[in-house]
Amino acid sequence: MERFYKLLKKWQKYTGTDNVYLFENGLWLTMGRMLSIGALFLLALAFANLLEPSVYGNYRYVLSLIAFLEIFSMSGLGTAVSQATARNFEGSFYTSFKVKLKWGILASCGAIAGAVYYWLQGNPALTLPLLLSAVFLPLMNAPKVYNDFLEGKKLFGAQVKYSTINMIIPVAALIAALFITKNLFWLIAVFLASHTFSNYFFYLLTEIRFQPNKKEDPQTISYGKHLSIMGAIGLIASQLDRILLFALMGPVALAVYYFAMAIPDQIRSFSKSIFTLVLPKFSAQSPEEIKRNMTKRSLQLLFLASMMVFIYVISAPYVYKIFFPQYIDSIFYSQIYIFSLLTLPVGLMSLSFQAKAKKRELYSLQITPFVQIVLLASLIPPFGIMGAFAAILASKVLGVILTLILFRKF
Repeated sequence: MERFYKLLKKWQKYTGTDNVYLFENGLWLTMGRMLSIGALFLLALAFANLLEPSVYGNYRYVLSLIAFLEIFSMSGLGTAVSQATARNFEGSFYTSFKVKLKWGILASCGAIAGAVYYWLQGNPALTLPLLLSAVFLPLMNAPKVYNDFLEGKKLFGAQVKYSTINMIIPVAALIAALFITKNLFWLIAVFLASHTFSNYFFYLLTEIRFQPNKKEDPQTISYGKHLSIMGAIGLIASQLDRILLFALMGPVALAVYYFAMAIPDQIRSFSKSIFTLVLPKFSAQSPEEIKRNMTKRSLQLLFLASMMVFIYVISAPYVYKIFFPQYIDSIFYSQIYIFSLLTLPVGLMSLSFQAKAKKRELYSLQITPFVQIVLLASLIPPFGIMGAFAAILASKVLGVILTLILFRKF
């Protein structure tokens, strides 16, 4: 083993990275990500084969509305907590939980407003799930800061164990529920209850086991609010496509659209492991140190992304025909969407803006989701699903150009 570590250190001059750090911590994160992807694949398999596309489309629509309501839940606090914790300011673990809990009440109000709207429209199938989500939303979202704390402390072993189990519990609950009921209300109830229980359990476990200190950076909450404002546009952009497709084309079209994105999004999720490793490192480095090896890191990530795109385009038709036969129409769209993976390298550059709290650059990047919103509203009505993917890919290309321009001045 010692010889292997020496070899990793020797290769550092070629990779431009801390290979020992990547191996020791990346191994945990990769294992956790693979387990999570496996669990989500089983869930997708269950939904695809046990639930009618129309019911599944309604299910995804309600989850999109719930995700949309996270605008009011201070979602940007997570990154701020991770960044502060990496500098030994751990008190934000407690403060951010209270802040997210308080702001989550606004999300509940939004859910109630949505329930009233669908009740007036004579649609009880959507009214009742939204009323139920109003009860769960604050406590479901607030405890998620445990994951950001563990990330900032570089406790990747604990983070992977907790987040993986936290993923498996709701997945197992939903799969079990699918064998008992196909009712939309009860499926949403299981989703909300299982996520709330699991998130809060691991928040308490993290608090008891690691006992975060009470030191606080007074800028953390303020920075988290800025990130939340910036992220609000991104949240709207990430859910608007689903909301528009449901409104204009119905639940079956939304189900096809979601299954077209499901596998590429899980492949993309591997980048989260890389970014999780990099953020604490970037937080402790100077801008000059970050820029020094960025080109090499970006090219390495681009090569990896290109290989994934090639393999996926070839294999997608076989995967869908075997596992998701009800969603053959998703294949072509999925093959188009996978090309968005090629934009991953610029994610490292935008991550450096977060790590160094570069608010001006981060606000400038919000042009991208704003353009995506405009494109989605313009292209979905005439072109449907194809218009949604065209809008997403065009906005990602714009994001690449804008990030490169801003990083040159970093």
